[in-house]
Amino acid sequence: MKSNRAEIMEFLQQEFPQSLEKCEIDAVTPMGACLTYRVGESELRPGGTISGPTMMTAADLALYVAILGQIGIVGLAVTTNLNINFLRKPAGGQNLRAECRIMKLGKSLAVGEVWIYSVGQEEPVAHVTGTYSIPPQAA
Repeated sequence: MKSNRAEIMEFLQQEFPQSLEKCEIDAVTPMGACLTYRVGESELRPGGTISGPTMMTAADLALYVAILGQIGIVGLAVTTNLNINFLRKPAGGQNLRAECRIMKLGKSLAVGEVWIYSVGQEEPVAHVTGTYSIPPQAA
C-alpha cells in the first residue's frame, strides 16, 4: 500500500473535510477499505429507509479511500462511473457499513465494488460498482 489510514485521514481532513462529517474510515487494506456512515434524520426517506444518495456517498468514499491506499495521495483521482443495485430496505435507525474491494487497478483506471450493509445485519442492502480515473503521473 502507498497510503495508510492515517495518511488518508490527514489528507481528507485538510482537502476534503466534508467527506468525514458523516463517515469514519475503519480500515484501509491491500486492495480495499471499510468505512462506517453515521446515519441521521437527514438521510432518512419516508417509510424509515435510508436514501439512495446516502448509500452512494458511502460507496463512493469507500472506493476513493481504497484507491488512495493503493496509489498514494492523488487528489484528482475522480469518479467516472458509479452503478448501484438496491437489494433490500436498509434499517433506518442503523448506520451503514461500506466494504470495498478493488477489482482492477490500472495506470489510468481503477474498478471496484462496494457492498453496503446496515450495521448489525448480515445481508447487504446494496451492491455498487464504480470506476475511477487516475491522472497521469508526472515524469
